Amino acid sequence: MTFRQFAYHNVVRNKRLYAAYFLSSMFTVMVFFTFAIFAYHPLLADGQVNHNVQGGMSTAKWMIYVFSFFFVLYSMSSFLKTRKREFGLLMMQGMSPGQLRQMVFLENIIIGFAATLGGIGLGLVFAKAILLAGEHILVIEGGLNFYFPVRAIIVTCISFFILFLLISLFISSVLRSGKLIDLIKGSQKARNEPKASMLLSLLVLILIGTGYTLALLARGSDAFILLIPVSIVVSVGSYLLFTQLSVYIIRRLKSKESFFWSRTNMLLLSDLSYRMKDNARTFFLVCIVSTVSFCAIGSLYGLQSVVTRNVALSNPYVVSYLAKSKEVNVQKYTDSIDHTLQKHNIRTTRMNQMLTEYNMKEDSSTQTIVSLSMFNQLAELSDRPSIQLNTDETVAVTPFQLDLDHLNLPATTSSGIAVKPDRLIQSGVLGVEGISFVVPDHIYAQLGKPADYRSLYVWAGDQEQQEVLLAGSEIYNELDPSTTTHRIMVPGYDLNQELGSYGAILFIGLFIGIVFFVSAGSFLYFRLYSDLDEDKQKFRSIAKLGLTIPELNRVLNRQIILLFFAPIVVAMLHGAIALTTLANMFQTSLFKESLTVLGIFFLIQLVYFLIVRFFYIKQVRAAIR
Repeated sequence: MTFRQFAYHNVVRNKRLYAAYFLSSMFTVMVFFTFAIFAYHPLLADGQVNHNVQGGMSTAKWMIYVFSFFFVLYSMSSFLKTRKREFGLLMMQGMSPGQLRQMVFLENIIIGFAATLGGIGLGLVFAKAILLAGEHILVIEGGLNFYFPVRAIIVTCISFFILFLLISLFISSVLRSGKLIDLIKGSQKARNEPKASMLLSLLVLILIGTGYTLALLARGSDAFILLIPVSIVVSVGSYLLFTQLSVYIIRRLKSKESFFWSRTNMLLLSDLSYRMKDNARTFFLVCIVSTVSFCAIGSLYGLQSVVTRNVALSNPYVVSYLAKSKEVNVQKYTDSIDHTLQKHNIRTTRMNQMLTEYNMKEDSSTQTIVSLSMFNQLAELSDRPSIQLNTDETVAVTPFQLDLDHLNLPATTSSGIAVKPDRLIQSGVLGVEGISFVVPDHIYAQLGKPADYRSLYVWAGDQEQQEVLLAGSEIYNELDPSTTTHRIMVPGYDLNQELGSYGAILFIGLFIGIVFFVSAGSFLYFRLYSDLDEDKQKFRSIAKLGLTIPELNRVLNRQIILLFFAPIVVAMLHGAIALTTLANMFQTSLFKESLTVLGIFFLIQLVYFLIVRFFYIKQVRAAIR
């Protein structure tokens, strides 16, 4: 058997541990390759689609590449620590340190080569499905046709060949064989019981509590100012949570004899503090990486929802035209819009209203005030809820979600009529961006001559009609949509453009977030399986004393649950607070979006846990029989 064959058999023999390393690396290669397929797609390369999309894909591709380098490096380092005893045995058989490093180098090259080919193969298999998903998320008209991505294959092969070569050289050059006796003992050295500081444990509650409070109380631009200090405070608190508070709680539980000696608690708690201490850095890393994933995807999804919601609410018409000046040629614009709508056979109902503005006593600017009957006519035309007012009631109307308590609105017109708003509603039927007042008709009649007025023309109908996008494009190309004298809006077309812009960011963020999350799961897998041999030996000994299979399952279940869900639950709390802060900043609710993102990640983690738990328990049970 040659040395290369020996290295190959070592990889095959350690397939249990190498499987996660191989699959994670292959997934990373596949994601990089997928981005390369998008970045080099002829439709994007020819400039027929937004250049920002292509630039974003290309940037994201290299971000994943840099992350992959550190991920593979960490995975390889974790893997080598579990093989100390194997290295010791090989050196006892006469293997020199140089041969050991050469063996590790060859093993890593074999894995890297297989992962690169596997990632490209999987990417090709799912390329069409991914392109279809990309079309939908990116809102690309005309579709992304499948093509054979020669350039993407070449770039991926070269990039990951260099990556695995550099990591293999680095790992083999820094690999220290150490003393033979230390290698043989491996992780069986006697260790002192981990200790935890009560003060540092209390500091965890102070740091995380302070970070959460500041984040939840932040409003508007304060959230951006507090972003970095809150992130630092919560990160330090999270690190101490896993290194100090968790160990402190375990020691306290062990000191309570009634709990410690109850059922199988002794087996669970006896070495749990060692494992928490050993895994603290991994937990912290997984927690931070997962939090970044939750926040990135949740923020992008939430922002897209907010934009979509606001565009839909801000203007419920197929087209609206607002003349802001008396000098503008209204006939020219309305005739042009009518002609375009008729040309594309778009069915609409047209209405014209006059929005009146009045001087206010406390404010130098004018305030738009309309009658209740006018508002309800527009609401009926656009199929939006009408409003009812009491005799002296005034309501403020805005197309965006705002808080009336935080608004400083005028209360009296210059003629002395009280129009202080009693409540604020979100509606876009008036077709204006600012806040307007709606008053009962009898109060409106008392307002007198307005200081100014604006002509509003609306074309109401179904915004989902097929030709709306084409008509909107023609209207915007022919008529300047926004000037100092007028404003034209085609909400269906605007929404399509917004979705296209946010779709690119969401698509990139989604992939990067998934890569981070899968990597976090792989870290946990490595840590769990590094303890497998120790668990087999321990439970084999305890089984001889009478440990039953149900008891074994219960102990292992609790251990694996703690390992898999402790950092994820903390990350979800961090993510939920961050998304709540984002919602406060935009004065809107992101509960549904936050619940969707966190729920999907939790389900993925649950499936991952069930699979790993099944095979882990199976191996331990096989060892004690």
